Amino acid sequence: MAFISGAGATNIDLLYQGFDRLAGVGEELYCKDFSLQLGGGLPATLINLGRLGIEAKIATELGSDIFSDFAKEKFLENGVEPINLYKGNDIPLNITSAIILPNDRTFYSYGKGSIEADNESCEIFYNIAKGSKICMMQLGGFKEVYRKLKDEGTILVLDTGWDDEMSFEKYNDYLDLADYYTPNRVEAMKISGQSTPENAAQALKKYFDKVVVKLDADGCLGIDNGNEFFVPSVKEFKHVDSTGAGDAFLAGFMYGLFYDYGLKECIEFGNITGGKAVTEVGALSGYVSEQELIEIKKRIYES
Repeated sequence: MAFISGAGATNIDLLYQGFDRLAGVGEELYCKDFSLQLGGGLPATLINLGRLGIEAKIATELGSDIFSDFAKEKFLENGVEPINLYKGNDIPLNITSAIILPNDRTFYSYGKGSIEADNESCEIFYNIAKGSKICMMQLGGFKEVYRKLKDEGTILVLDTGWDDEMSFEKYNDYLDLADYYTPNRVEAMKISGQSTPENAAQALKKYFDKVVVKLDADGCLGIDNGNEFFVPSVKEFKHVDSTGAGDAFLAGFMYGLFYDYGLKECIEFGNITGGKAVTEVGALSGYVSEQELIEIKKRIYES
């Protein structure tokens, strides 16, 4: 049975809401609302895919702590099979306390950020990812695993996130391997050295016949074998919190790839899942079922 795979660190978010201001040194404030959630990144995308009925597998680092237990439960609850790469005794996850203010957010985090991909971890990841229809790529030590999977026919989807030093030269090896890359407008302009999203999209044709540049709340720009097009966002979704929007977009986009839709329709799916994500606080609070995804696509983009 076809599935989607990926390797990445697991993130936990402690969300504190209902403050009017930040506490000063020596002060204590009580929030009105609190929740414990899985955070964003590759795990969030795979969970959104699991919610859409697609089998997903993740190679990640989990320990024997309460946060790891919570993460395991949430992975399995949402149809994602977690394979552990961690052998130590510490807490291997990234844990973030997010203070949500009326017009802004601030974060305090613990963790090392990413997984250290040694030979054993690469072998474990390859063994779970072998045979996947799609594999999510991240920058780091799994490059040779991605190369092997691509040679075997797996579709590779790259999502880099922001990097102050990102450029075609720095990411060339990953861009050469990837079948799809899904930057937002700022990332696309930075990596290509261009001053507009449109010029950045044209520059990305150096690597891709099918180009995607997310335009945040406006929608998404695409180029399919030289034909440029724009897919508007879903205006009925009301913005509350942007956390996890890019991860959710990627889930909808890969849902389309998984079922062999064309690029424009993949982006339409991504706009729906990404747009729904911003309607609630947290990376995984706002989401659609597969039935809702299909119904919204028909109503918004096919009417």
